[in-house]
Amino acid sequence: MGLTDASDSRLADLTRWVFDDLGFAGSHIAPASADASFRRYFRVTRGQDSYIVMDAPPDKEDLGPFTNVARMLLEIGLNVPMVLAREPRRGFLLLSDLGRRLYLDELVDVGAADRLYADALGALATLQTADHAMARKLPRYDHSLLLREMELMPEWFLHGHLRLQLSAAERGMLDGLFEALAQSALAQPSVFVHRDYHSRNLLVTAEDNPGILDFQDAVQGPVTYDLASLLKDCYVAWPAARVRAWVSEYREQLLARGFALAASESEFIRWFDLVGLQRHTKVLGIFARLFYRDGKAQYLADLPRVLRYTREAAGQYAETAPFAQFIARRIEPEFQAAQERALA
Repeated sequence: MGLTDASDSRLADLTRWVFDDLGFAGSHIAPASADASFRRYFRVTRGQDSYIVMDAPPDKEDLGPFTNVARMLLEIGLNVPMVLAREPRRGFLLLSDLGRRLYLDELVDVGAADRLYADALGALATLQTADHAMARKLPRYDHSLLLREMELMPEWFLHGHLRLQLSAAERGMLDGLFEALAQSALAQPSVFVHRDYHSRNLLVTAEDNPGILDFQDAVQGPVTYDLASLLKDCYVAWPAARVRAWVSEYREQLLARGFALAASESEFIRWFDLVGLQRHTKVLGIFARLFYRDGKAQYLADLPRVLRYTREAAGQYAETAPFAQFIARRIEPEFQAAQERALA
């Protein structure tokens, strides 16, 4: 497979690093995956052995958070890639290969969902109940970051994608919504937050399932955030009753592990719904930005699911009901035309 396209100097440099510096001459290099950032991943195979190489342009990505968080997670027994070699000046890492079986692909077997989610929730409980000093080493998911994330929605989704012009009253409604969601998140117990704990970042593995990827943006933040990422996944949806059951079971698991959680079941579910609304509000903006700024059209296909999550969560609580009404009145009438216009 010819990978040294003259137009991709980084790939040529990566190939030289693998062949010459690491001594893997004659190995096979093929694309493994890309994500929503500037990182790319390649699979290196040599005989029966395989490895992953991360390509993270140094002017756009910092390898430090990935290597630091990987070390933390390995120390508490979670299944994450091991860093085998690094070239920080050029932005390359050689990692152990956890395989190809994404949760997203395996969840097409609906009968496997309970088993796969049990493993994922068990790993999450380990992450959240481990040494609290570990979480305190991470950046805080603070008020300004929560608000900054949500501001991506009006900028990229409302203005950029739907071409909506907001009235002063509508802008005020969003300001009130964003503040309420931020305050709800900040009221929760603070734990280690992976931040993208979902079916595209979890691998089905024969031992120590799941394999956990893409953890470099970890922060210290609300206890239900990763739970919402997993169970209100932007790439797969489950019936609300089934999600509620998983949420309740997870709360019981935290309590059984001695987690200091004073919230009742109903309050915990409310936290879960509202932090999910914060996340999906942000993601509407991120997915639109990935298309308009970065040319990644595949995320547009996931916008309807994210919008549905957003509308349903907003409609459940009095303080967020005006946003649900705004979605019905202003967003949904324009949404399909915006999707067609973007893909034309």
